[in-house]
Amino acid sequence: MAASNMQDIKRRIKSVTSTEHITNAMKLVSAGKLRKAKATFEKTNENFHYITHSIAEIFNNSSDVPQHYLLGNREIKTTCYIIVTSCKGLCGGFNSNVIKEAEREILADWEKPVIVAIGTKGKEYFEKRGYDIYSEYLAPPESISFLETQKMSRPIIEMYNSGEIDEVVLIYTSFISSLEQEVKNVTLLPFDIERDPEIMKLDKMVEYEPSVEEVFNYLVPKYVEMMIYAAVVESATCEHAARRMAMENATDNAREMLSNLSLYYNRARQSAITDEIIEIVAGSEAQK
Repeated sequence: MAASNMQDIKRRIKSVTSTEHITNAMKLVSAGKLRKAKATFEKTNENFHYITHSIAEIFNNSSDVPQHYLLGNREIKTTCYIIVTSCKGLCGGFNSNVIKEAEREILADWEKPVIVAIGTKGKEYFEKRGYDIYSEYLAPPESISFLETQKMSRPIIEMYNSGEIDEVVLIYTSFISSLEQEVKNVTLLPFDIERDPEIMKLDKMVEYEPSVEEVFNYLVPKYVEMMIYAAVVESATCEHAARRMAMENATDNAREMLSNLSLYYNRARQSAITDEIIEIVAGSEAQK
């Protein structure tokens, strides 16, 4: 009985050791990918923040913004949700947190949503629940290019301009630190100018050439394209950070389990040895 128990513990130790090797390797790979993704994120974030802030400043300092880009210009019926998830799992609550936020928004919406899925996890989740996926990007998010973001954004802008959709909402994961990420829900269109107190009001007149309409028709698509691209780059950084943390926790748990199993094995081994000694002594005593 003790020998059988020892065999079971040995098999368990072998299994947990194999798992620990895998999770530790994945942790190291994710740490390397995180360093690379974080460098890209930090390099692009400053430039994108400057550009998007400049565009937001124009929106907040002009009374001539075309009305169809402003909140309150029309009743919001159909919403386009751009949902950014990953193509792989084993990253803790990274995907489930984004999906939960997106589902909460979609269920609160009476109209049928237009879903743009970036990453397979979000696409698979909503597709299985009967939602139509308007468009998708299923390659690893960190490999997305700005050109691909443009191709993805143009139909969304066209649908908004034509009135097929009335709102564009971006749901993604924001990078706070390597240990902390949070889901963000950002309305890209229409703009709520009064809602942004961080943008300074300038006491000067701005002239637009060739016209206000032309300038904003150029700026708005650029703003949406850059916001989506920046969100995807940031989300990819969060994915690697979440996976590194999840794999580190899994490795620590496996090592703790191995420590406990080794203790159980040693106890079972000691018990087996004690039983054998007792049998030998009993046999010896019986022969006297």
